[in-house]
Amino acid sequence: MSVDTAETHHPARYWHAMDDGRIQCDLCPRHCRLHEGQRGFCFVRKREGDHLVLTTYGRSSGFCIDPIEKKPLNHFYPGSSVFSFGTAGCNLACKFCQNWDISKARDMDRLMDQASPEAIARAAQEWGCRSVAFTYNDPVIFAEYAIDTATACRERGIAAVAVTAGYIDPEPRRDFYAVMDAANVDLKGFTEDFYFRVTGAHLQSVLETLVYLKHSTDVWFEITTLLIPGYNDSEEEVRAMCRWIVRELGPDVPHHFSAFHPDFKMLDVPATPRSTLVRAREIALEQGEHFVYTGNVHHRDGDTTYCPQCHAVLIERDWYAILRYRLTTEGGCPDCGAAIPGRFAAEAGDFGSRRIPVRMSP
Repeated sequence: MSVDTAETHHPARYWHAMDDGRIQCDLCPRHCRLHEGQRGFCFVRKREGDHLVLTTYGRSSGFCIDPIEKKPLNHFYPGSSVFSFGTAGCNLACKFCQNWDISKARDMDRLMDQASPEAIARAAQEWGCRSVAFTYNDPVIFAEYAIDTATACRERGIAAVAVTAGYIDPEPRRDFYAVMDAANVDLKGFTEDFYFRVTGAHLQSVLETLVYLKHSTDVWFEITTLLIPGYNDSEEEVRAMCRWIVRELGPDVPHHFSAFHPDFKMLDVPATPRSTLVRAREIALEQGEHFVYTGNVHHRDGDTTYCPQCHAVLIERDWYAILRYRLTTEGGCPDCGAAIPGRFAAEAGDFGSRRIPVRMSP
């Protein structure tokens, strides 16, 4: 496959010059203020002369075809394949990061593959993928590359998916989600203390992104919460989070509770017990959430989509494999007729649980 190459130091959007001679990045709530040659907290946005540039435009830490359920998105064309890639860097400082070798990379040589937005859209189409996902590290920090790629995908009928922590300012948020078809947003905890101490960010900005997605866009989105023993897994915190979701976003936003495993700077913290995820799912259902899933553990109930009205099995999964798919052509329950929110095809895809690495550069 021939590949278009792309420049790496690409002009950045979302910045302004300050009176004291510095440049302020206006992409995320960090508002990094830079002198000549300095990089932002994310490491990939850099001041060069009187401008801000994105140093990872057109470069990737790798491309891979995944099941859409791995993002995780359970209500967005189940069973379909998604062309996934990320770059390097991150605008959060999560001590538990499970992709830390990418998100905390300070060595641009990790970005061994390259492709233009048009080449990615073309490759996704040639591989038969229904969507392209910006994942592995947060696409907010490579917004220009993600926006251009999503636009190229849309021209070919390929959907764009953002897997993100939702830490972004209002103006870029509008531009970013204007070209996205779906998103999975990490709601990493539900206290400001947890966000500040463990992720180096602030809760309110993430909540604002979720409210924006629900009430100001038609982007399909789901939420993931990684439960970490002793940090954000108390029943009280889970209950408060679920109450907020139902009150502010409604009961139909799918919510994934995922298991932590020791990594990065939290190697001394034990893995999340399966029972914690099962209990969190029970709490979410008790609080009125309709679609609650568990991740990183084997739990058939937590993999399966049930009708919230009659409780019939609609999409039975085993990990990422779909065993049964019982939705009407209108995306409803065949037993009681209840509408099931999401983006569904008449039949489920059959990609299964495969993972196919793709090399883009010659």
